[in-house]
Amino acid sequence: MHTTAGMANTSRTISDVRNVILSAHKNTGAQEKVGFYDTWAENYEQDVALLDYRAPLLAAECVSSFFTGDREKATVLDVACGSGLVSAHLKKMGFQHFVGVDGSLRMLELAKKTGLYQQLTQCLFGQDQISVETETYDIVIIVGALSVGHLPLTVIRELWDATKPGGYVCMTTRGNADNREYKAELEQIIKALEEEQKWSRVTVDEVEEWERAVSEQDSGYIPGAIYLYQKRI
Repeated sequence: MHTTAGMANTSRTISDVRNVILSAHKNTGAQEKVGFYDTWAENYEQDVALLDYRAPLLAAECVSSFFTGDREKATVLDVACGSGLVSAHLKKMGFQHFVGVDGSLRMLELAKKTGLYQQLTQCLFGQDQISVETETYDIVIIVGALSVGHLPLTVIRELWDATKPGGYVCMTTRGNADNREYKAELEQIIKALEEEQKWSRVTVDEVEEWERAVSEQDSGYIPGAIYLYQKRI
């Protein structure tokens, strides 16, 4: 299906979105993944709306409900920021200062248009280290990118590293069939950091209706999870 550059396609269906997302799960290399998101950028927000993709809002609400600091001064690192959906929700909740990193230049162009971010940087996850200063951010948030075929789990320690002592790290992942192994490994790393006294658990929310199912093994809605941890002082 072809669309005019710069114009979203108004006739897209959940079937179109399913095909896009299933093709994403097949792209394993960092460079391939970036190419996929560059291509998807044009229809991205429309497609995630069709998916009833609730993760950005749910993660922002989770951070908002536990954050006790000064929202106007707090700095937020939005990792794999995409078009800016997460930071847009956090802005409505009173947060003001956003730095975004993403692998896709086309996604970063969309994020720039929102006017939300003080700084945006391209980072090829899995190849580059996240190019941010250590112990800088009050909140580090990553939504949607922690799943099979996307980010390597080595990124978790980088998220911890970027967070100020006392700051928060918010992570999400899917809980459907093809992501269960990745989710289990993610939880092992989160627990290992807890045992090393690097951070402490604030809340873990298992959500039944995360987004519409797209794979053949799933139907209706798939589950997901939000992990909120506070870095030890």
